Amino acid sequence: MLLIYTEKITNRVKFTMGLYFRDILHVKYELTSDQQAFEAYDGPKMSYGKSPVKDELFLAAEHILFERKIKHIDLNFIDFEGIPAFFPVYNKLSALPFDPLAAGFYIVTRYEEYLPYKKDEYGRFSAKESIAFQKGFLHKPVVNIWATKIKKLLSERYANLEFNAPKYKFIPTIDIDAAWAYREKGLFRTFGGYLNALYHADFKGIAERTRVLAGTQNDPFDTYNFQLKIHRRYKLNPIYFVLFAEYGLNDKNIPFRNRKFQTLIKSLADHARVGIHPSFNSNFDFKRLKSEVERLSHVLNREINLSRQHFLMVQLPGTYRNLVNLDISDDYSMGFAAQPGFRAGICSSFRFYDLDLDTETKLQIHPFTYMEGTLKDYMNLSVNEASAVIKPLIKEVKEVNGTFISIWHNESLSNAHRWQGWQQLYEEMIQEAMVK
Repeated sequence: MLLIYTEKITNRVKFTMGLYFRDILHVKYELTSDQQAFEAYDGPKMSYGKSPVKDELFLAAEHILFERKIKHIDLNFIDFEGIPAFFPVYNKLSALPFDPLAAGFYIVTRYEEYLPYKKDEYGRFSAKESIAFQKGFLHKPVVNIWATKIKKLLSERYANLEFNAPKYKFIPTIDIDAAWAYREKGLFRTFGGYLNALYHADFKGIAERTRVLAGTQNDPFDTYNFQLKIHRRYKLNPIYFVLFAEYGLNDKNIPFRNRKFQTLIKSLADHARVGIHPSFNSNFDFKRLKSEVERLSHVLNREINLSRQHFLMVQLPGTYRNLVNLDISDDYSMGFAAQPGFRAGICSSFRFYDLDLDTETKLQIHPFTYMEGTLKDYMNLSVNEASAVIKPLIKEVKEVNGTFISIWHNESLSNAHRWQGWQQLYEEMIQEAMVK
């Protein structure tokens, strides 16, 4: 067991030690502020503070983990092994020239998102506002990298310290924003679709819609058989997130009362985990969110404990507090819509820490690495260009034994219209991700 000494054990200290040693390194550890007990301990030990106790592994501490307030911090950066690091320390006895625990806490808790920032068109914290994007390390899971460095330092000093090293994992996830392109939309929306296509002189779209509704052509968004086959071929366990909401400007799935839509959801749940895709409007109405979760729970006849926000609408701390209040245990929304990479600097799951309340919650956050819509719609990449972005990200996750989570949609797997070639890319991504 690793004994860690610090003069003061705050909630922030407990969370951060848990993040590094429990969640990432999987090593047994104990925290103490009893210096005499620490000195008497004969096993592997580490101290975190102003100065070392004796000759243990020592990490000099910045002050952020010993505070409760949230304030603007002028971050100073140094280069550490080719990657920007912040919270530099100037104690020559420190094993590292910066405080990885403070830096990890800052980026994982999304400290910068509690401070004033310029919102994007949907009211979100954008990638360009983040220090990771601005300093050029958004594509690096820096917290995992720093944890690996700490592990190496401990292993060199204490050869008998055992780490239950986590294994690299791959989790494909599919969002269902619109179950079908043309089917089951209802008379009013179908008529409106025809008028819109006619207004834009989209005669091919009119013809395709007519063939689908007549039953002579498959709906282009109906890619569920392909998904089932490919996931079975590679023995994968996907997670589906279903938009099950009232119709709205940014929420345009099939009506939740539609029997065929409900049957589809049940069939998905027969071979995969299914979670809620909270609507855009639910971010501003807790009762609406609660209703959406309850509806899906009723259809599946089981508790709903997984979620991913529609439009990746994460506004801290409110979004996650709402999920906690509904007993959602796991959320998969942590990532940026406009850029691939690691929003929280990490590719391992971690618990949501509510900075305002200064407490660790039971909500487990599962950061994703990229969304196909980011590559296609925000970055305007071709299939080959998208592949060139995806492969290095997978490599980054593998190198630190993290979890690679991708986001795709049933629409993007259609291999039709603007998504031609992307179905093949999906399989290539799976093949790359499956290689250990």
